[in-house]
Amino acid sequence: MNFLSTFVTFQNLHEVRRLCHWGPIIALSVISICSTMAILDSIIWYWPLDTAGGSINFIMLLNWTVLILYNYFNAMFVGPGYILHGWKPETQQDTQYLQYCRLCQGYKAPRSHHCRKCNRCVMKMDHHCPWINNCCGHLNHAYFTSFLLLAPMGCAHAAIIFIMTMYTQLYERISFGWSTVKIDMSAVRKFQPLMPFSVPAFAATLFALGLALGTTIAVGMLFFIQMKVILRNKTSIESWIEEKAKDRIQHYQTGEDFTFPYDLGTRWLNFKQVFTWTGTPKGDGIEWPVHPKCHQHTLTIEQLKQKADKRVRSVQYQAVEDYNGACCPLSKGIQTFFRTPCTEEPRIPLNKGDTILATRGTKWWMYGDKVLIEGHMRVFTNSIAVAEQIL
Repeated sequence: MNFLSTFVTFQNLHEVRRLCHWGPIIALSVISICSTMAILDSIIWYWPLDTAGGSINFIMLLNWTVLILYNYFNAMFVGPGYILHGWKPETQQDTQYLQYCRLCQGYKAPRSHHCRKCNRCVMKMDHHCPWINNCCGHLNHAYFTSFLLLAPMGCAHAAIIFIMTMYTQLYERISFGWSTVKIDMSAVRKFQPLMPFSVPAFAATLFALGLALGTTIAVGMLFFIQMKVILRNKTSIESWIEEKAKDRIQHYQTGEDFTFPYDLGTRWLNFKQVFTWTGTPKGDGIEWPVHPKCHQHTLTIEQLKQKADKRVRSVQYQAVEDYNGACCPLSKGIQTFFRTPCTEEPRIPLNKGDTILATRGTKWWMYGDKVLIEGHMRVFTNSIAVAEQIL
């Protein structure tokens, strides 16, 4: 799948609006600043036309920038792949093993989950990433993970350039005293660089170095997290489901032997499910190769069991005062304001007397369901200010 075709084959031009979000704006700004400063500092430190080493350094730098942007935009615009609205399995009997999505008016295929941000059921959903303003899933998992690998490598290269540029430019401008270090930024070097290295250039390089080092560490950690689940042929959500399955079996002492169905036995086989030479992952996003002891609906049946257990364990509360759904409700107390969860999950307004089925929570916030006449709706609400337990 090539880079240009990603833009040409848009089904809807409104996909371009994904760029108008704080995540892509920050990500592309960091990429632009680090790339631009690295190119300028390369000209100052290691002029590419003088030596073979300088040429290789400059070409590698441009190569990082192109590959990072290629994988970033593909992860954003190719998307994860979505389950069709109103989808149902070919065999009617299989519907008993699947969850029904009221928003998409169809069944959730194995490994798919509904994303409230995208408002669609996503194939093999891993998570919704604000940095690409899209979900990471079946079709773009390889692009996203490649971006997570290339960004730290490119930033590490840029950081080396920044450090060497500052070192070579300041080396002859620093005089050491017994108790102080004096830096004369206006001193004239013996060999003038092609571009001047002034105080603003030093400040910009230092700022870019901070961005490069921070990106290398933060994004590098995300890469290792992604590779850990990929080599087990899981997603972040499925890892959580597997942990809850073990907790459920241990809590009820059922004696079940839960085997994760999509682990094919070796890391190489699991790796090839995501990374291919064509860039398109294996499978259609509906049916998947499974472990010999399992079948297509092993995980979906476990999810249904966990949903049932969740309803059994839920505790009923009633709202004792109104809540307007604010993310950080200052009127509900300082502790509630400062301890608001770092999540983009929606907070649903409550009126006094509304019934809540809480499944988990902290002293200040709750996760649960708000009971409606037509069914249940996902809710994220404040526990201290608006709810009291019904005994």
